[in-house]
Amino acid sequence: MTPASRSGKRSKYVLILASLLLSGLALMAWTQTWLDVELAPGSPTTAVTVDGAVAAPALAALALAGLALGAALAIAGLLFRILLGVLNIVLGGCIALSAVLVLNGPVAASEAAVTDVTGIAGSDSIADLVSATSLTPWPVVALATGVLLAVVGVAILVTAQRWPSSSRKYSAVRLEPVDGDAMPDSVDSWDDLTRGDDPTR
Repeated sequence: MTPASRSGKRSKYVLILASLLLSGLALMAWTQTWLDVELAPGSPTTAVTVDGAVAAPALAALALAGLALGAALAIAGLLFRILLGVLNIVLGGCIALSAVLVLNGPVAASEAAVTDVTGIAGSDSIADLVSATSLTPWPVVALATGVLLAVVGVAILVTAQRWPSSSRKYSAVRLEPVDGDAMPDSVDSWDDLTRGDDPTR
């Protein structure tokens, strides 16, 4: 194995593993608490916890798509590697965007959770009800995960041509003549039958 092929093989497995780990981390972040919300005095409750499933509901689908993409990379040919690299960048950007929206608008991200607890709906009403919000580290983790996943996508595009080809475990079965004998032709067999000969001999 040449140094170039060893480098390509190493790049392939490192990037696939990175894609899977980062997607798994994004999925883990989705299950954690992202926000602690304090409500104004007189509210039905004084505090509400908001997890990633409420604050960034699309994150789970994006993370699962990343896991599927990482698995597909293991068997993809060159053209599909390039396509999957582009998709990796898009997924990373969408994950990062989900986190940025929460970081920039914690009150808006907590609306559904506050409505479930208080029964109060409407952005203006909830904004008046919320007295303070406290972010946990998980939105930042999701943001970093999205950025790194996009970087992995770029690395896939750069190194895709150097990756070793996937082994062809399954190949098409072809019928070959044995000992140089031609395969019987259906027309010839019919002609043999009309002459009274047995074409199976």
